[in-house]
Amino acid sequence: MRILMVGDVFGRLGREIFSELTPKLKAKHKIDFVVVNGENSAGGKGIVRKALDEMCRAGADVVTSGNHIWDNKEVMNFIDDEPYLVRPANYPPGTPGKGWCIYQLRSKRIAVVNMSGRSFMPPIDCPFQKIEDILYELKGKADIILVDFHAETTSEKMALGWYLDGRVTAVVGTHTHVQTADERILHQGTAYITDLGMTGPWDSVIGDEVECIIRRFTTGMPVRFAVAESGPSVYSGVIIDVDDKTNKAIAIERILLKQ
Repeated sequence: MRILMVGDVFGRLGREIFSELTPKLKAKHKIDFVVVNGENSAGGKGIVRKALDEMCRAGADVVTSGNHIWDNKEVMNFIDDEPYLVRPANYPPGTPGKGWCIYQLRSKRIAVVNMSGRSFMPPIDCPFQKIEDILYELKGKADIILVDFHAETTSEKMALGWYLDGRVTAVVGTHTHVQTADERILHQGTAYITDLGMTGPWDSVIGDEVECIIRRFTTGMPVRFAVAESGPSVYSGVIIDVDDKTNKAIAIERILLKQ
């Protein structure tokens, strides 16, 4: 099986390049399953019905998120009704939405789990403890397990990757919007990359207009951030090959396309 996992879609330019390139990548690389992080797809913060529908029409099978999932209140109108939209699983009990889902693809049951880090992030439940509960619940229910770990620090993401090595099919980091060059198969067969990167405006500071971010750093004054709306776009992610017999990852290829 071949899986495409795509980094944070940011704003209109992110949605447009995702919609344009995903069908082409699926055809060219014979992709079976697509996961994309969509928490910044609506104006750079949050997700709305229109953005979700655009990504699904373009080929997304499951949409993950992160700490910005609640930034646009429209999400509250549909998050409980969308079986393949997930938010970080380590939010406290009673939080709307779900932290993982299972997608049936032919004979394979694919679990997609969304987790949030805690270093320099909003204080929520421990991702290491929560993933243990989820893996226990998934026993006998999932053949392939993919984890989107939405976290700030490289160390926390690497630690979870090694912690889950051999117990899940892939651990991919999201959130920083900067793709890392450390894709690898860990010792026990788990595909890993510290951050998938961003799908959105290339001439930007992690998606926002350059000038307003520079002004914020040079003056120290509050500045209204604005999503970059012009210039080239970038499409970031990985393609993971999974052995159909063992359900372990056997290859991971990094993707960084600009246009």
